[in-house]
Amino acid sequence: MKTIFLKYLSVALASTLKFFGGPITGVILKLTWIETAICSAIGMMFSVLLLTYVGSGIQALIKRYRKSKPKKFTRTNRIAVNIWRKFGIIGIAFLTPPLFTPLFGPILAVAFKVPRGSIFLWMAISAIIWGLGISYIAHKVHFIQDWIE
Repeated sequence: MKTIFLKYLSVALASTLKFFGGPITGVILKLTWIETAICSAIGMMFSVLLLTYVGSGIQALIKRYRKSKPKKFTRTNRIAVNIWRKFGIIGIAFLTPPLFTPLFGPILAVAFKVPRGSIFLWMAISAIIWGLGISYIAHKVHFIQDWIE
């Protein structure tokens, strides 16, 4: 019982930083693809929950200690603003696992002043969809398993 909990925790923690780390960890720990998907989604949502509540505080802290004014038009900022203009929170949430990472996506949503309920809803839907898809691919495509091992 304790070892299975530690396996689940490992997958969830791997997904808090980089979403694709969860499915890879699930394959390595020999969990089923559905267990891996659920733990990966939970890990991402932990990051979303934490950063949604402390995201504005992090931004204020960075602003206070920053030595120079940040560039307004970086490549990443332009991509984020274009996605925001075209698709809103749905686009930001859908692209958080593969592009923005579970760390940057919620902070980006907070920066665009999206209500917390919308952030949680769309990030959860995105985490579940990406978790199921990536976990299934990681477990069923054998050359990925060979590459991981």
